[in-house]
Amino acid sequence: MEQERKIRIAITHGDTNGVGYEVILKAFADPTMLELCTPIIYGSPKVAAYYSKALNIETPFTIINKAEDAHENRLNLLTVIEGEVKIDLGEPTNESGEAAKKAIDRALIDYKAGLFDVLVTAPVSKNSIAGFNGHTAYIEKAIDSEKKGLTILTNEDLRIALVTNNVAIKDVAESITKQKIVEKAQIFHQALHRDMRISSPRIAVLALNPRCGEEGVLGDEEQTIIKPAIDELVEQGLQVFGPYAADDFFGRSAYFRFDGVLAMYHDQGQTPFKAIAYENGVRYSAGLELIRTAPAHGANFAAAGKNITDEQSLRNAIFTAIDIWRNRQNFDEPLKNPLQKLYHEKRDDSEKVRFHKKQDSRPEED
Repeated sequence: MEQERKIRIAITHGDTNGVGYEVILKAFADPTMLELCTPIIYGSPKVAAYYSKALNIETPFTIINKAEDAHENRLNLLTVIEGEVKIDLGEPTNESGEAAKKAIDRALIDYKAGLFDVLVTAPVSKNSIAGFNGHTAYIEKAIDSEKKGLTILTNEDLRIALVTNNVAIKDVAESITKQKIVEKAQIFHQALHRDMRISSPRIAVLALNPRCGEEGVLGDEEQTIIKPAIDELVEQGLQVFGPYAADDFFGRSAYFRFDGVLAMYHDQGQTPFKAIAYENGVRYSAGLELIRTAPAHGANFAAAGKNITDEQSLRNAIFTAIDIWRNRQNFDEPLKNPLQKLYHEKRDDSEKVRFHKKQDSRPEED
């Protein structure tokens, strides 16, 4: 029997002044990680060597110049940046942002060429990359995808998706529409069903206003936008419930009753998620053909160079990407060669006779 090949995982190094290299080197210090996948780090050998020495993390890596040269059972470091990169620990700079962007851009070129299976991104700082508004939107545009992405925050207990992301609070209300809620919920449902193999996902939708707007006293978006969107989704056959007041919903741990939670804006979803799952949470860009995950924590500049950041979130991002890739393979396989219908609308009597059970036939034996 042919041995199943290892999944090839591209990992971008993130902001070079953050904790990207620390969590990457720590994650692959355990050699059993190499039994699960073939990792390709898109980054700088010199920066990797700097962090390895500074943090005393002796994780061996092999330098390669193109993804085709990646070796199994090794941590491969693909050279994206040849020259020196100035390290200013804990300080996002234009240079560190440019280094992060180069890694992302090279990885996306290789993805289009089919050189790896899934992408894991180490954290970056949006302030350091001109025109960058998050990995999901950047990837969506870079690969010229007709499909729309959706950021999902996930761990084993909680999955939260955001209707709006990286939008100023003063602009949130006007950014929320019935159509947007419906579209995001549909992507969320498909991701839960196909990527996470939940057979009949139950999705809770959060309210926008305090106490669900109190019948319009504190806002009417629940009555005019959110509830009509939920009704439309229910008519489509999706199990969608709400809206629920966010404080009461999380205060009572009601999320345990659902497979996913759809939040209206960044802090409404991010705050409870980070309180519950900061050390082991994962960000997932759902809805795209490219499977991309990332650790839930940011570049964590305050901890850069101190060797105190836990690598478990990055490990979980790797595990999640592998699981989603396999789940998609298993989900899509039966659809490639569907069974032919036994009958067609136009059929002759011979087909009827062929499959008709004779009245005087003996019963089948057990």
